[in-house]
Amino acid sequence: MGRHNRRPKVCPQDQYIDVSADRRSADGLGVAWRLAKRGRRAQMTGMRDLTDSASAGINPPEPRHYPGPNWIGLRALYAKEVRRFMKVGMQTVGAPVVTSLLYMLVFSVATTGARAQAGGLPFVVFLAPGLIMMTVLNNAFANSSSSLLQLKMQGLTQDILTPPLSPGELTLGFLLGAVTRGVLVGMVTWLCVIPFAGLWAAHPWAIAYYGLTACVIMALTGILAALWAVKFDHLATVTNFVIMPLTFLSGTFYSVARMPEPFRTASRFNPLFYLIDGFRYGFIGRSEQPLALGAGFVLILAVVLGLTVWRLFAVGYRLKT
Repeated sequence: MGRHNRRPKVCPQDQYIDVSADRRSADGLGVAWRLAKRGRRAQMTGMRDLTDSASAGINPPEPRHYPGPNWIGLRALYAKEVRRFMKVGMQTVGAPVVTSLLYMLVFSVATTGARAQAGGLPFVVFLAPGLIMMTVLNNAFANSSSSLLQLKMQGLTQDILTPPLSPGELTLGFLLGAVTRGVLVGMVTWLCVIPFAGLWAAHPWAIAYYGLTACVIMALTGILAALWAVKFDHLATVTNFVIMPLTFLSGTFYSVARMPEPFRTASRFNPLFYLIDGFRYGFIGRSEQPLALGAGFVLILAVVLGLTVWRLFAVGYRLKT
Protein backbone atom coordinates (compact mmCIF):
# COMPACT_ATOMS: atom_id res chain seq x y z
CA MET A 1 0.00 0.00 0.00
CA GLY A 2 1.38 3.38 -0.95
CA ARG A 3 2.43 5.93 1.56
CA HIS A 4 -0.28 8.36 0.51
CA ASN A 5 -3.00 5.76 1.27
CA ARG A 6 -1.90 5.16 4.82
CA ARG A 7 -3.97 6.67 7.60
CA PRO A 8 -2.02 8.60 10.21
CA LYS A 9 -1.75 7.02 13.60
CA VAL A 10 -3.38 10.04 15.19
CA CYS A 11 -6.84 10.86 13.74
CA PRO A 12 -8.13 14.18 15.04
CA GLN A 13 -11.59 13.45 13.66
CA ASP A 14 -11.99 10.48 16.01
CA GLN A 15 -12.96 11.90 19.37
CA TYR A 16 -12.36 8.66 21.28
CA ILE A 17 -8.86 7.83 20.02
CA ASP A 18 -6.09 7.63 22.55
CA VAL A 19 -2.43 8.24 21.96
CA SER A 20 0.54 6.71 23.60
CA ALA A 21 2.07 8.22 26.68
CA ASP A 22 5.49 8.64 25.10
CA ARG A 23 4.03 10.71 22.23
CA ARG A 24 2.10 12.89 24.70
CA SER A 25 5.16 13.46 26.80
CA ALA A 26 7.37 13.93 23.78
CA ASP A 27 5.57 16.68 21.94
CA GLY A 28 3.78 18.33 24.84
CA LEU A 29 0.35 17.84 23.31
CA GLY A 30 -0.89 15.29 25.81
CA VAL A 31 -2.51 17.70 28.21
CA ALA A 32 -4.30 19.65 25.49
CA TRP A 33 -5.49 16.45 23.79
CA ARG A 34 -6.86 15.03 27.04
CA LEU A 35 -8.71 18.23 27.86
CA ALA A 36 -10.19 18.37 24.37
CA LYS A 37 -11.36 14.76 24.65
CA ARG A 38 -13.06 15.43 27.98
CA GLY A 39 -14.75 18.53 26.59
CA ARG A 40 -16.18 16.60 23.65
CA ARG A 41 -17.52 13.87 25.89
CA ALA A 42 -19.11 16.43 28.21
CA GLN A 43 -20.71 18.13 25.21
CA MET A 44 -22.19 14.88 23.91
CA THR A 45 -23.44 13.98 27.37
CA GLY A 46 -25.22 17.33 27.66
CA MET A 47 -27.02 16.91 24.31
CA ARG A 48 -30.05 15.00 25.54
CA ASP A 49 -33.40 14.76 23.83
CA LEU A 50 -35.91 17.38 24.84
CA THR A 51 -38.25 16.07 27.48
CA ASP A 52 -41.99 16.19 27.21
CA SER A 53 -43.34 19.52 28.45
CA ALA A 54 -46.14 17.84 30.37
CA SER A 55 -43.82 15.37 32.15
CA ALA A 56 -41.34 18.11 32.96
CA GLY A 57 -44.04 20.32 34.41
CA ILE A 58 -43.67 22.99 31.71
CA ASN A 59 -46.93 24.67 30.72
CA PRO A 60 -47.54 26.64 27.52
CA PRO A 61 -47.73 30.42 27.89
CA GLU A 62 -51.05 31.76 29.02
CA PRO A 63 -53.02 33.88 26.53
CA ARG A 64 -52.74 37.59 27.02
CA HIS A 65 -55.54 39.29 28.89
CA TYR A 66 -56.58 42.76 27.80
CA PRO A 67 -58.12 44.91 30.50
CA GLY A 68 -61.43 46.34 29.40
CA PRO A 69 -62.95 46.22 25.91
CA ASN A 70 -60.70 45.74 22.91
CA TRP A 71 -61.68 48.96 21.17
CA ILE A 72 -59.07 48.59 18.45
CA GLY A 73 -60.27 45.12 17.46
CA LEU A 74 -63.91 46.15 17.66
CA ARG A 75 -63.28 49.17 15.45
CA ALA A 76 -61.42 46.99 12.93
CA LEU A 77 -64.27 44.46 12.76
CA TYR A 78 -66.85 47.22 12.35
CA ALA A 79 -64.78 48.90 9.62
CA LYS A 80 -64.48 45.58 7.79
CA GLU A 81 -68.24 45.09 7.86
CA VAL A 82 -68.94 48.60 6.57
CA ARG A 83 -66.33 48.44 3.81
CA ARG A 84 -67.62 45.05 2.73
CA PHE A 85 -71.07 46.32 1.79
CA MET A 86 -69.89 49.75 0.63
CA LYS A 87 -67.63 48.14 -1.98
CA VAL A 88 -70.76 46.93 -3.76
CA GLY A 89 -72.91 49.94 -2.93
CA MET A 90 -75.03 49.68 -6.05
CA GLN A 91 -76.07 46.19 -5.00
CA THR A 92 -76.42 46.71 -1.25
CA VAL A 93 -77.81 50.25 -1.19
CA GLY A 94 -78.99 51.15 -4.67
CA ALA A 95 -80.89 47.95 -5.51
CA PRO A 96 -83.16 47.99 -2.40
CA VAL A 97 -84.05 51.62 -3.04
CA VAL A 98 -85.01 50.86 -6.65
CA THR A 99 -87.14 47.92 -5.48
CA SER A 100 -89.00 50.13 -3.00
CA LEU A 101 -89.63 52.76 -5.65
CA LEU A 102 -91.01 50.11 -7.99
CA TYR A 103 -93.39 48.94 -5.25
CA MET A 104 -94.47 52.54 -4.72
CA LEU A 105 -95.01 53.10 -8.44
CA VAL A 106 -97.02 49.91 -8.92
CA PHE A 107 -99.32 50.54 -5.97
CA SER A 108 -99.75 54.21 -6.87
CA VAL A 109 -100.86 53.30 -10.39
CA ALA A 110 -103.00 50.38 -9.20
CA THR A 111 -104.92 52.53 -6.71
CA THR A 112 -105.45 55.51 -9.00
CA GLY A 113 -109.16 56.21 -9.40
CA ALA A 114 -110.09 53.51 -6.89
CA ARG A 115 -110.84 53.59 -3.19
CA ALA A 116 -107.32 54.54 -2.22
CA GLN A 117 -107.85 55.20 1.48
CA ALA A 118 -106.28 53.41 4.44
CA GLY A 119 -107.32 54.65 7.86
CA GLY A 120 -108.52 57.90 6.36
CA LEU A 121 -105.17 58.56 4.66
CA PRO A 122 -104.10 58.27 1.02
CA PHE A 123 -102.88 54.77 0.38
CA VAL A 124 -99.39 55.84 -0.72
CA VAL A 125 -98.92 57.72 2.56
CA PHE A 126 -99.95 54.62 4.50
CA LEU A 127 -97.77 52.38 2.32
CA ALA A 128 -94.52 54.40 2.38
CA PRO A 129 -93.50 53.74 6.03
CA GLY A 130 -94.10 50.02 5.54
CA LEU A 131 -91.88 49.96 2.46
CA ILE A 132 -89.12 51.82 4.27
CA MET A 133 -89.27 49.42 7.21
CA MET A 134 -89.32 46.38 4.93
CA THR A 135 -86.17 47.63 3.25
CA VAL A 136 -84.50 48.19 6.62
CA LEU A 137 -85.44 44.71 7.87
CA ASN A 138 -84.23 42.87 4.78
CA ASN A 139 -80.91 44.69 4.55
CA ALA A 140 -80.02 44.36 8.23
CA PHE A 141 -80.68 40.63 8.05
CA ALA A 142 -78.80 40.19 4.77
CA ASN A 143 -75.69 42.05 5.96
CA SER A 144 -74.96 40.07 9.12
CA SER A 145 -76.03 36.68 7.73
CA SER A 146 -74.10 36.89 4.45
CA SER A 147 -70.95 38.26 6.08
CA LEU A 148 -70.66 35.52 8.69
CA LEU A 149 -71.69 32.71 6.36
CA GLN A 150 -69.10 33.78 3.78
CA LEU A 151 -66.41 33.51 6.45
CA LYS A 152 -67.59 29.99 7.26
CA MET A 153 -67.84 28.87 3.64
CA GLN A 154 -64.37 30.20 2.78
CA GLY A 155 -62.76 28.72 5.90
CA LEU A 156 -61.83 32.14 7.28
CA THR A 157 -63.45 31.94 10.70
CA GLN A 158 -59.98 32.01 12.25
CA ASP A 159 -59.83 35.64 11.18
CA ILE A 160 -62.39 36.48 13.87
CA LEU A 161 -61.46 33.77 16.38
CA THR A 162 -57.69 34.34 16.48
CA PRO A 163 -57.72 38.06 17.39
CA PRO A 164 -58.35 38.86 21.06
CA LEU A 165 -62.05 39.62 20.57
CA SER A 166 -64.51 38.54 23.24
CA PRO A 167 -67.93 37.05 22.37
CA GLY A 168 -69.54 40.37 23.24
CA GLU A 169 -67.18 42.26 20.94
CA LEU A 170 -67.85 39.84 18.08
CA THR A 171 -71.58 40.26 18.61
CA LEU A 172 -71.30 44.03 18.74
CA GLY A 173 -69.05 44.24 15.67
CA PHE A 174 -71.37 42.28 13.39
CA LEU A 175 -74.39 44.00 14.92
CA LEU A 176 -73.12 47.53 14.32
CA GLY A 177 -72.19 46.72 10.73
CA ALA A 178 -75.70 45.45 9.99
CA VAL A 179 -77.33 48.39 11.79
CA THR A 180 -75.26 50.82 9.74
CA ARG A 181 -76.41 49.27 6.49
CA GLY A 182 -80.05 49.14 7.60
CA VAL A 183 -80.08 52.79 8.70
CA LEU A 184 -78.28 53.96 5.56
CA VAL A 185 -80.63 52.13 3.20
CA GLY A 186 -83.67 53.30 5.19
CA MET A 187 -82.63 56.95 5.03
CA VAL A 188 -81.93 56.83 1.30
CA THR A 189 -85.28 55.12 0.68
CA TRP A 190 -87.09 57.75 2.74
CA LEU A 191 -85.53 60.55 0.71
CA CYS A 192 -86.52 58.85 -2.54
CA VAL A 193 -90.09 58.22 -1.37
CA ILE A 194 -90.80 61.81 -0.30
CA PRO A 195 -91.67 63.02 -3.83
CA PHE A 196 -94.31 60.29 -4.12
CA ALA A 197 -95.90 60.44 -0.66
CA GLY A 198 -94.76 63.70 0.92
CA LEU A 199 -93.75 61.72 4.02
CA TRP A 200 -92.53 63.77 6.97
CA ALA A 201 -91.71 62.85 10.56
CA ALA A 202 -94.58 63.39 12.99
CA HIS A 203 -92.85 61.70 15.97
CA PRO A 204 -89.08 61.43 15.41
CA TRP A 205 -88.52 59.44 18.62
CA ALA A 206 -90.76 56.63 17.35
CA ILE A 207 -88.95 56.54 14.02
CA ALA A 208 -85.57 56.36 15.73
CA TYR A 209 -86.60 53.80 18.38
CA TYR A 210 -88.45 51.36 16.13
CA GLY A 211 -86.01 51.81 13.25
CA LEU A 212 -82.95 51.04 15.38
CA THR A 213 -84.70 48.21 17.22
CA ALA A 214 -85.70 46.67 13.89
CA CYS A 215 -82.07 46.78 12.71
CA VAL A 216 -80.87 45.18 15.94
CA ILE A 217 -83.45 42.38 15.87
CA MET A 218 -82.88 41.48 12.24
CA ALA A 219 -79.09 41.74 12.54
CA LEU A 220 -79.09 39.31 15.47
CA THR A 221 -81.49 37.02 13.60
CA GLY A 222 -79.11 37.07 10.65
CA ILE A 223 -76.19 36.07 12.89
CA LEU A 224 -78.22 33.18 14.31
CA ALA A 225 -79.16 32.02 10.83
CA ALA A 226 -75.53 32.20 9.64
CA LEU A 227 -74.27 30.26 12.66
CA TRP A 228 -76.84 27.54 12.04
CA ALA A 229 -76.43 27.39 8.26
CA VAL A 230 -73.80 25.20 6.67
CA LYS A 231 -74.34 26.40 3.10
CA PHE A 232 -76.15 29.20 1.33
CA ASP A 233 -79.15 26.98 0.65
CA HIS A 234 -79.85 26.88 4.38
CA LEU A 235 -79.73 30.66 4.56
CA ALA A 236 -82.08 30.94 1.59
CA THR A 237 -84.48 28.62 3.41
CA VAL A 238 -84.61 30.95 6.39
CA THR A 239 -85.10 33.96 4.13
CA ASN A 240 -87.87 32.46 2.01
CA PHE A 241 -89.81 30.54 4.66
CA VAL A 242 -89.34 32.69 7.77
CA ILE A 243 -88.31 36.28 7.03
CA MET A 244 -90.41 36.89 3.93
CA PRO A 245 -93.71 35.50 5.32
CA LEU A 246 -93.29 37.45 8.54
CA THR A 247 -92.62 40.62 6.54
CA PHE A 248 -95.58 40.30 4.18
CA LEU A 249 -97.98 39.29 6.98
CA SER A 250 -97.02 42.19 9.25
CA GLY A 251 -99.15 44.94 7.74
CA THR A 252 -96.60 46.31 5.33
CA PHE A 253 -99.09 46.83 2.49
CA TYR A 254 -102.39 46.87 4.38
CA SER A 255 -104.04 47.31 7.75
CA VAL A 256 -103.96 44.19 9.90
CA ALA A 257 -107.54 44.94 11.02
CA ARG A 258 -108.72 43.97 7.53
CA MET A 259 -107.17 40.49 7.71
CA PRO A 260 -109.49 37.49 8.27
CA GLU A 261 -109.14 35.17 11.20
CA PRO A 262 -106.97 33.38 12.25
CA PHE A 263 -104.37 35.58 10.53
CA ARG A 264 -105.50 38.67 12.42
CA THR A 265 -104.84 36.99 15.78
CA ALA A 266 -101.62 35.39 14.56
CA SER A 267 -100.27 38.79 13.55
CA ARG A 268 -100.30 39.83 17.22
CA PHE A 269 -97.46 37.34 17.78
CA ASN A 270 -95.46 38.64 14.84
CA PRO A 271 -92.67 40.93 16.09
CA LEU A 272 -92.37 42.59 12.69
CA PHE A 273 -95.97 43.79 13.01
CA TYR A 274 -95.09 45.81 16.13
CA LEU A 275 -91.98 47.21 14.44
CA ILE A 276 -93.87 48.36 11.36
CA ASP A 277 -96.83 49.64 13.37
CA GLY A 278 -94.62 51.75 15.66
CA PHE A 279 -92.49 52.95 12.76
CA ARG A 280 -95.62 54.01 10.83
CA TYR A 281 -96.84 55.85 13.91
CA GLY A 282 -93.70 57.99 13.76
CA PHE A 283 -94.77 59.28 10.33
CA ILE A 284 -98.58 59.43 10.34
CA GLY A 285 -99.30 59.58 14.10
CA ARG A 286 -101.59 56.51 14.13
CA SER A 287 -101.06 52.95 15.34
CA GLU A 288 -103.13 49.78 15.48
CA GLN A 289 -101.77 48.59 18.83
CA PRO A 290 -100.76 50.35 22.07
CA LEU A 291 -97.27 51.72 21.63
CA ALA A 292 -96.13 50.65 25.11
CA LEU A 293 -97.01 47.03 24.35
CA GLY A 294 -95.11 47.03 21.08
CA ALA A 295 -92.11 48.89 22.47
CA GLY A 296 -91.75 46.49 25.39
CA PHE A 297 -92.23 43.41 23.24
CA VAL A 298 -89.54 44.29 20.70
CA LEU A 299 -87.10 45.41 23.41
CA ILE A 300 -87.39 42.09 25.26
CA LEU A 301 -86.97 40.22 21.98
CA ALA A 302 -83.81 42.18 21.14
CA VAL A 303 -82.28 41.41 24.56
CA VAL A 304 -83.08 37.69 24.28
CA LEU A 305 -81.60 37.47 20.80
CA GLY A 306 -78.50 39.37 21.90
CA LEU A 307 -77.85 37.02 24.82
CA THR A 308 -78.39 33.99 22.59
CA VAL A 309 -75.89 35.23 20.00
CA TRP A 310 -73.38 36.07 22.73
CA ARG A 311 -73.64 32.56 24.15
CA LEU A 312 -73.21 30.90 20.75
CA PHE A 313 -70.10 32.96 20.06
CA ALA A 314 -68.78 32.03 23.50
CA VAL A 315 -69.04 28.28 22.84
CA GLY A 316 -67.94 28.64 19.20
CA TYR A 317 -71.10 27.05 17.81
CA ARG A 318 -70.29 25.74 14.30
CA LEU A 319 -67.27 28.02 14.11
CA LYS A 320 -64.48 25.84 15.48
CA THR A 321 -65.38 22.61 13.65
